[in-house]
Amino acid sequence: MTLWFVFALMTVAAIFAVLWPLSRRGRADTGGSEVVVYRDQLAEIDRDMAAGIIGAAEADAARVEISRRLLAAADQGGRETPVQGNLNLRRTAAIVGLVGLPVIASSFYLALGSPRLGDFPLAERGRVADANQPLANLVAQVEAHLEKNPTDGRGWTVLAPVLSRLGRYDDAVRAYRNAITYAGDSADRRADLGEALMGTAGGVVTADAKAEFERAVALNGDDAKANYFLGLAAEQDGRKADAAALWQKMLAKGPSDAPWRPLVQAALLRVGGSVPGGVSAPGGVSAPALPDSAVAAARDMSEADRGTMIKGMVDRLATRLKTNGDDVEGWLRLVRAYLVMGERDKAMSALADARQAVANDADRLRQLNEGLKNLGLDG
Repeated sequence: MTLWFVFALMTVAAIFAVLWPLSRRGRADTGGSEVVVYRDQLAEIDRDMAAGIIGAAEADAARVEISRRLLAAADQGGRETPVQGNLNLRRTAAIVGLVGLPVIASSFYLALGSPRLGDFPLAERGRVADANQPLANLVAQVEAHLEKNPTDGRGWTVLAPVLSRLGRYDDAVRAYRNAITYAGDSADRRADLGEALMGTAGGVVTADAKAEFERAVALNGDDAKANYFLGLAAEQDGRKADAAALWQKMLAKGPSDAPWRPLVQAALLRVGGSVPGGVSAPGGVSAPALPDSAVAAARDMSEADRGTMIKGMVDRLATRLKTNGDDVEGWLRLVRAYLVMGERDKAMSALADARQAVANDADRLRQLNEGLKNLGLDG
């Protein structure tokens, strides 16, 4: 309040300094003072002529000139008189300006400004967002923004996957639907929506989720996520042959370095399919793709030797993980290898060892659970 009071006084002083001259009476006696001077000069001419200082002719010439100036001064004074009559009008204008300008300015500020906005201390102005604050706080801030701006498609697009990661699947479903409504339809958004719907059903591909995956494939026939889950839907319905055919098609068409290939390979082997380009493990089951050098060496091996080689690689991986348990990707490869080899008990044992190894690291534990979920295990 003190600051506003000082600003108000400064404003009043500035307006007063500008308008004060308008309220003052002008110099109205300028013409009158000149008349007096000229009359004194005429009287002085008479005194000089009486004293013999100037002659009659010079006195007459001087009188004529001074009389002319006297008449001009008297005429000028008469013309300035009406100007003095505007004094009241000027004073009225000064009062209106002194009172009216602050009133008008205040009205505009109340209408267009933010008089109720709280103070923003200087210390707060230099503070940036804390990137280390809990994710839940950041999500709450985004949700508060979207409550005020519900048509912000970009905001919904950013929020939806975070809600899925936090396990808030119902909210994620709503966020994905809003993202599609306000940011546009796409295969990725439809596939993500279908996955969120699966989350609400505990991982089951429901009819609603399947419909979203089908819409995604209609928009992009090569969408990996949608095709994988459509295969999973077929597997859950007992149509393993259909699931295998869909996943084999994905592996045949997809890039060799696609990050989803191990997941699809494991799923394909789970339903009894064969992995294109894979190496057969004991019992005719295809093992995960090996490095090029190992594949080249395996071509000339017998079935038994090939199985021994694969088993040796898996055992070495298991031994390494006992000394370096932080390698989440290594644990996932080990579990997948045991599943491919048909040794489910060892896979579950490795799963338990993996969780124990990363139990004190929340990020690695979350990564492990997500990977296990992708392998079809309970994460």
